[in-house]
Amino acid sequence: MSRLLAPGDQVLLLDAKRRRYLVTLVEGGEFHSHAGVVPHELLLGQPEGVVAKSTHGARYTAVRPTMADYVLKMPRGAQVIYPKDLGPILLQADIFPGARVLESGIGSGALSMTMLRAGVDIVGYELREDFANNAQKNVASFLGEEALERYRVEQRDCYEGIDETELDRVVLDLPEPWQVVKHAARALHPGGLLVAYTPQITQAVQLREMLLESQFGMAETVEVLQRSWHIEGMSVRPDHRMVAHTGFLTHARLLGSPS
Repeated sequence: MSRLLAPGDQVLLLDAKRRRYLVTLVEGGEFHSHAGVVPHELLLGQPEGVVAKSTHGARYTAVRPTMADYVLKMPRGAQVIYPKDLGPILLQADIFPGARVLESGIGSGALSMTMLRAGVDIVGYELREDFANNAQKNVASFLGEEALERYRVEQRDCYEGIDETELDRVVLDLPEPWQVVKHAARALHPGGLLVAYTPQITQAVQLREMLLESQFGMAETVEVLQRSWHIEGMSVRPDHRMVAHTGFLTHARLLGSPS
């Protein structure tokens, strides 16, 4: 039996044009839009999929947000890594339950919550206190407070070093990931993986050059493009717009211990 909507739950409200609004339900709360007001009491205690009418007669369907929905709608200061890249990063990093991961450049926490949901333990290095606080709030909001037990965030510079040792993975979203290669080589166990997300190809090139001079091998760089399709009766064609370039994903494996 599906769980009924309760105070503190997050819901995605879909209007007739399939526009999406992320709402946290509270006792006495209201959702306001150009189409009127939807009291939260119309949703509380109801099953997912309930339809509520606004004061102006607009209909909204309430469903729980997926992680992809939440990542795109959650409060953020830093630019998030898009869902189309989050899945490939999980595979490139070969994320598994119980893995010990160092993540640096945590931003708004999109990648953190994706890896935490997959069962890892994360130590996060983040320079900006506001980003660190916001990421932890987003993680707790979507995954629950218990997820913070596997999520330790420190305000520090990964370029200056990594204290952790025998890590399984190092995952980076930094402007200059090549500065972390030597630190990652000491922090990872042999066979461990480094994965870096870089918006510009010049960043990926510089990272790959540094990897060539290190104990890392099996390096690859990919770009993920996402194109949706319009399918309506006999009208079948690619959509005019697509989510094309967002960033480059580079991964490499530590093949030996640093000298």
